[in-house]
Amino acid sequence: MNNRLAVSLIAAALLIPGAAFAQSTTAQGAAEGAARGGDAAGPVGAIVGGTVGAAVGAAVEIPNAIITGLPRDHSVVIQERVVVGEPLPPTVELRTVPQHTEYRYAVVNDRRVIVEPRTRRVVKIID
Repeated sequence: MNNRLAVSLIAAALLIPGAAFAQSTTAQGAAEGAARGGDAAGPVGAIVGGTVGAAVGAAVEIPNAIITGLPRDHSVVIQERVVVGEPLPPTVELRTVPQHTEYRYAVVNDRRVIVEPRTRRVVKIID
């Protein structure tokens, strides 16, 4: 298998379980990505995996000061289980995360969650 194809396959394989990395920090994402990439394709895979894992981990590193400042009011009750990587139903109102407009948040079943607005997928459950 040529290196370009191997790198592409590794990157794709690491992005699929992005939900698992979503709860991680950059360092944890890099370590987990390197381990998975190394298992899949050796040293080249470890490099690609570490890079992808770090990027995914960094994507949800919203400072604690902002997270703790997100209000808990207007909780919506839904029957579906709230799970990282799964979308919220369209009936759940998404609000902008202050200073991180690329994300939205919602209060669902008395839990604050960070959401990717385009797909409505939960990327982090705060509490």
